[in-house]
Amino acid sequence: MIELISESRCVKCNLCVSVCPTDVFDQGVNGTPVIARQDDCQTCFMCELYCPADAMYVSPFAEGREEVQEAVLEDRRLLGGYREKVGWGPGRKPVSSHEYMHQLAVRAIP
Repeated sequence: MIELISESRCVKCNLCVSVCPTDVFDQGVNGTPVIARQDDCQTCFMCELYCPADAMYVSPFAEGREEVQEAVLEDRRLLGGYREKVGWGPGRKPVSSHEYMHQLAVRAIP
């Protein structure tokens, strides 16, 4: 479930508003999207994937609203974490590629 949009990171592109299949977001007064219908979130991660600023956090386990703190999410590198794991964004590679290369390296060691 979508839990947070970082106002400090958000670039106000509103891609999250556009890609959300269940219309969870509204464009806020200052241009920053707001979570308007959190209970409609289907945890599809589309908003987090398309956010170019890694300003979103979707909790993969939440079944209801969670109390999250942006500083904690930032410290744990969870803002945009799903996007990073699938390799979206400049200079990123999917985790599976990293794992695959690690397996090749381990096999190459005599």
